Amino acid sequence: MKNTTSIILSSVLASTLTLGSYIYVNSEKTQPKILEQKTNFAKQVNFTNSSIASVDFREAAKKSMPAVVHIKSSKNVRAASYNQQIPPQFRGLFDQFFGMPYSENQNQSEPQSRPMGSGSGVIIDNQGYIVTNNHVIKDADELEVVLNDNRTYKATIVGTDPTTDIALLQISENNLPYLAFNNSDHTEVGEWVLAVGNPFNLNSTVTAGIVSAKGRNINILKEKSAIESFIQTDAAINPGNSGGALVNLNGDLIGINTAIASPTGAYSGYGFAVPSNIVQKIVKDLKEYGVVQRGYLGVVMQSLNSEIAKEEDISLTEGVFVHDFSEESSAKKAGLEKGDVIIAIDEKQVKSGAELQELIGRKRPGDKVNVTVHRNGKEKQYLVTLLDSKGKNTLEAKASSKSKIMNLLGADFTESSKETNRALGISNGIEVQNIRSGKISTHTRMQNGFVITKVNHKPVKSIKAFEEIVASASGGVLIEGYYLDRPGLHYYALGL
Repeated sequence: MKNTTSIILSSVLASTLTLGSYIYVNSEKTQPKILEQKTNFAKQVNFTNSSIASVDFREAAKKSMPAVVHIKSSKNVRAASYNQQIPPQFRGLFDQFFGMPYSENQNQSEPQSRPMGSGSGVIIDNQGYIVTNNHVIKDADELEVVLNDNRTYKATIVGTDPTTDIALLQISENNLPYLAFNNSDHTEVGEWVLAVGNPFNLNSTVTAGIVSAKGRNINILKEKSAIESFIQTDAAINPGNSGGALVNLNGDLIGINTAIASPTGAYSGYGFAVPSNIVQKIVKDLKEYGVVQRGYLGVVMQSLNSEIAKEEDISLTEGVFVHDFSEESSAKKAGLEKGDVIIAIDEKQVKSGAELQELIGRKRPGDKVNVTVHRNGKEKQYLVTLLDSKGKNTLEAKASSKSKIMNLLGADFTESSKETNRALGISNGIEVQNIRSGKISTHTRMQNGFVITKVNHKPVKSIKAFEEIVASASGGVLIEGYYLDRPGLHYYALGL
């Protein structure tokens, strides 16, 4: 790939121009500008094989299009106006409550919803579950799903996995058209595929091409322990198609379209999809636990190449070279050594680090895998019990309703210290340590270091008490507390 070629996520974000080519446009006001690409490719093709010329995509398109949806994401912003019927004695607290000065001219208004971007999604069962890319819905407060027949629904996020760029949504509807997962291991290079998207409310768009490579790592996901083992295709994928379906000629789901390689922001020959076998595992975990249960080998690795093979005097040219191990490494505990070359997992050949990541990424902590290594000219097998990132072989418990509330707020808390309590003249409270994306950052001006003493006038004696009060609240909460470096009692109100 040329140096000028950049890898970009193929959804359209409101705050960017996607390298100058596309921008989110409100469809109620104007139609989006779509760049045209001129080509003489059709004139250059001469079919010499009648079987190729007669390939029919109609059944696959007919089966897949109804299951591919359009997704709009938006973020709530502070209202420009509020109810003016606030008693005079409380108007001085208006800034503390709502983050802006009170004005007699302000009228009642709800928080505004600002469009962020859009993408595609795939219905995967008749209970309303939809798979899309995490980058399509990241940081969104509201999600709207538009079906192929133009029915519109509000969607909720079941769970996300940034390390694979997969997210699972659900809408309140059943008996929907959906696509069944197909075994992506059976997909072969050279096989015909269709890329199906639903961008910009243009309804389904279908493009055809072939699988041009498997196990591609393009270093686009910046998350720690990211898994990249993409199916590469030359079926045209353009911005807005992120989260759409890659299907075979039977119309079965073999991947979720995620990225394109392009110097301009528009399609120029390379598209990448997360294989269905990874997606299926992520979906199952998110449904059952709300989080992804990931097993790790715990190796510092590199795809074997001729340079490493020469330096290490290895007779192989394919496989995964083990440089080192993590502190809690299941591979090291099982007997693997530095300098080993991993060549198979459960007797399935491994040629690259991306393939190894994909195979291990389908496993959970506690799962056992047979690892075949090449060492000193001989093959050895080891039975490895996979551990999680913390070195444990147990599964994470399903997130409780309280944990979900805390994630919704978007902040980390710690119980305030005795020194802080003494300085503020309070007996107890919890301190805000880290504010991230969530209700608190969206609807208030709360800052790190704020010590919460009461919620809805109830004393907060611990983080557990705070969780219980917020989880049981109806509609919204009034949070009060102190800052060490600011005088007076501060209030923040937000809806749940």
